[in-house]
Amino acid sequence: MRTRLVLSLAGALAAAAVLSAVAGASKKPPAPLAVQSASLTQDGQQLAWRVVLAGRFSAAGLARDHRALCLLIERPKSGTVSGALCLEAPRTGRGADRLVYSRVGAAGAGRVLGVAATITRSGAEELTATFLPNRFDTAYHSVRWQVESVVQAAGCVPASQTRARCVTMFPARPALAKLHTPKLVGCVPSGQSLVYSGSPTVHDIALSFDDGPWGTPPTTAFINLLARYHVPATFFEIGDQISEYDPTGSVQRAMIANGDMIGDHTWTHPEMAGLPASEQSSELELTVQAIRHATGFTPCLWRPPYGDISPSLVALARSLGLLTIMWDIDPRDWSLPGVGEIEGNVITNARNGGITEMHFGGGPRYETLDALPDIITTLKARGYRFVTISQMLGLRMIYK
Repeated sequence: MRTRLVLSLAGALAAAAVLSAVAGASKKPPAPLAVQSASLTQDGQQLAWRVVLAGRFSAAGLARDHRALCLLIERPKSGTVSGALCLEAPRTGRGADRLVYSRVGAAGAGRVLGVAATITRSGAEELTATFLPNRFDTAYHSVRWQVESVVQAAGCVPASQTRARCVTMFPARPALAKLHTPKLVGCVPSGQSLVYSGSPTVHDIALSFDDGPWGTPPTTAFINLLARYHVPATFFEIGDQISEYDPTGSVQRAMIANGDMIGDHTWTHPEMAGLPASEQSSELELTVQAIRHATGFTPCLWRPPYGDISPSLVALARSLGLLTIMWDIDPRDWSLPGVGEIEGNVITNARNGGITEMHFGGGPRYETLDALPDIITTLKARGYRFVTISQMLGLRMIYK
């Protein structure tokens, strides 16, 4: 059964990978390219597939010679093939190489789909591809794998006398990749220490909220609404309020699980610039500790209450591993101007790299909550992509 599945898979994926006929006659019968080494490992949210062949290769060359190089994904218990990732040359002959994926079932290989992957080459014999596993599995559980090197040309030479077709497998028996659900534990501050907005050339916008967690409405109302619209946001929290409004940390963990980002908004919400350096440090560090205790996540962003900053405060925050995040879109929702006024302000002032400053605490924030659906649908219709501030700044996330 497994041999039939792999054979049908190779045929289906060869149709996607082979972009042109073999040019000219070969001087000697083609044989599968030998695999010297290969691995499949997890790096945070990403999986990394590395393969080293015995000779130089390229995606275009594989296609030209009717070859395919694939990573077979196999069920851990039965060892049957559930799908495969294969290297493919760019369709137009230009651009970067890519990966394609096909599921495999009892009826054979399914539709070939593109995979968002980063492909790097440290040499002509080596390839490393990193990708999220959501194409072939939405959960991070262990899988077995093998690399399949195939040639489908007339007169090809089988890899061994025991094989009836021109394919080599590495390793000879499926290897086990032990995967686990990645847990976000931190982020790495980089770039400018003081940020007002993102890139003006990228059609992104970041929703951010201050002064929570809170109870009117409950912070979960914001989290659930954003999740329904598949929009991430950044929440800047007051440390002293965490024990009252989220004593178990479940609300903050839900933020992270939904792809939101958490930032530091000081312990008591003071005007920070006028405080002694020791008190500034305490305000920031106590909140970092409270967030870490509740979630296991150490933030690398903070927002000054009232926008009150000084160069020395920005430098102090950076020394503590925190970027100072300001804003360039302010609907002044704290003054309760009405749902329409909040909507109109954000929509009118939206721009590439824009960062909003709204509130999910510090008072009744029903107007802000009710304004979000129209803000989101209108800006999505205008082509904006909603991102967290850490995504906007390209910060590296730390997982374990």
